[in-house]
Amino acid sequence: MPTELHIGIDREKIIVTPYAVRPRTGRIRRHRSGSLIEALPIPPSGRSREDRVTFAARLALPLIFASAVLYAAGVPWWLSAMASAVTVGTVWRRQARAAQFGVLEAPADARVLTRERATFERALVTARRIRRTWPALSGMIDPVTAGDALTGALDDLATVLARRQEILRLRDGLAGVREDGVPAGSPAKLALDDQRDRVELLWRESAEQAERIMDAIEATARAGEAFLRERHLGDTVRRAELMLTSLSAGAPPAGSGSELAEQTNAVISAYRDLTALPASAPPAADQS
Repeated sequence: MPTELHIGIDREKIIVTPYAVRPRTGRIRRHRSGSLIEALPIPPSGRSREDRVTFAARLALPLIFASAVLYAAGVPWWLSAMASAVTVGTVWRRQARAAQFGVLEAPADARVLTRERATFERALVTARRIRRTWPALSGMIDPVTAGDALTGALDDLATVLARRQEILRLRDGLAGVREDGVPAGSPAKLALDDQRDRVELLWRESAEQAERIMDAIEATARAGEAFLRERHLGDTVRRAELMLTSLSAGAPPAGSGSELAEQTNAVISAYRDLTALPASAPPAADQS
């Protein structure tokens, strides 16, 4: 399990890696939630080249004036001119980068999801739902342990989905092989059919692995949210009971906490299941 998991999302892909994600073009904004760091491109500034040239010219005028004042004060002209040029150049580069669409650069050995990105995006949305329940679950779960378990589940899911992409490429390649004129009993055709069967088996197995991880993440989110709803309902009932007690002369009936206890056990069980998720299977040998 990685100590940190970096996830970068741009218009083309999702990058999952234990290393920091950096922009190839444009700018990015990072958001940390425990051991999970998300990197998202910042929308382009919309400044055209003409706008940037105009801004640079307006910036250069006071710098030229300041350079003249410094030269009159005895500062070498080349020193102030160099400082002004560096300032204008730095501002120009930053504005040019801000005007570009953000595209992320994948570090070496990163899992890059393109065809399976929708599944991972759903898992990220569910992970955010889980994290929103943690402040109210203080004392029931350890946020550090729960965060590590959630990060590990997302890391395993990314590994399975990246493997599914490779299986899908091989599956599409084998499906596209033409068999025109090849006899039915040809050894080459029999070998091709065997490979197609093996790829289909890998495809189904990887789907089951991904579904198992997704189910555990979703169950954890549902358990936490159900607990919060149950507790909110219990608070509402207790407030109503206090009002009824003040309005009636009789003693209030004894409340029951069995439902809340059941939801508490469900939350704890869900987090235990998430922590106990097996590591994803290693990539299979090349089936070609």
